[in-house]
Amino acid sequence: MKLEILRPGFATTVQDLGRPGHAALGVGRSGAADRGSFRLANRLVGNPSGAAGLEVTLGGLVLRATALTTIAVTGADCPLSKGGLNGPITLRPGEELALGMASTGLRCYVAVRGGIDVPPVLGSRSTDTLGKLGPPPLAAGMLLPIGSPPIGFPTVDLAPRAALPVSPVLRVTPGPRRDWFTDPARLLSTVYTVSPDSDRVGIRLTGPPLSRTRHDELPSEPCVPGSLQVPPSGQPILFHADHPTTGGYPVIAVVDEEDLDVAAQLRPGQTLRFRAS
Repeated sequence: MKLEILRPGFATTVQDLGRPGHAALGVGRSGAADRGSFRLANRLVGNPSGAAGLEVTLGGLVLRATALTTIAVTGADCPLSKGGLNGPITLRPGEELALGMASTGLRCYVAVRGGIDVPPVLGSRSTDTLGKLGPPPLAAGMLLPIGSPPIGFPTVDLAPRAALPVSPVLRVTPGPRRDWFTDPARLLSTVYTVSPDSDRVGIRLTGPPLSRTRHDELPSEPCVPGSLQVPPSGQPILFHADHPTTGGYPVIAVVDEEDLDVAAQLRPGQTLRFRAS
């Protein structure tokens, strides 16, 4: 049983819950950027939460089933050619499913009953766009193998979700280099805008620059998902799913893990703020 990719959309990748535990080797966790939406998609088709699926940026994916298949789409609000978001969709052999362009949010998640069965790398089927690990981004004509269906069946047929916030407020805890900045509290009083130059590695933010009290070089040190690293420009970069495991710029704060799903759905031009956790 396979899924045929007719049109890959923009930056569509295979993802699961990532490959944690390899930071000492310089390998990041990677995995789905919006982990809550990803887990929900798997739940809706009866898969284990970590079964591999597809992460689709903004939409545009068109796929075809080669056998009777159950699929679910979650995450960003995008129109579907069949069925609806946050519920199981049955595709018969030869039937297609198209994802339109998302009206809100950035990333959609497509789970298929049985999971995408590509070979794992370091225990994960995730595509790490920075480390170049895992399967390549999708291309037209690809045939993705589907694993054996799980024994259990979906327990819900619809899982309504709250609308994504227009201008979210992300919770942060102080970072290890907070004292490198003249006014670290300015981070909490500034409205930032998401730059178009953002991806799975990091979300670049624009706003009044954060000035530093120290300008000497910082030896590269470990970073975690959610780290707000500040380069010489003073414009923070929010490290996300495919972030490097170390960084040479000071980290002023770290976004709470629970808020990274919201950050994953931020679109270029959208605004956000930070508050103390």
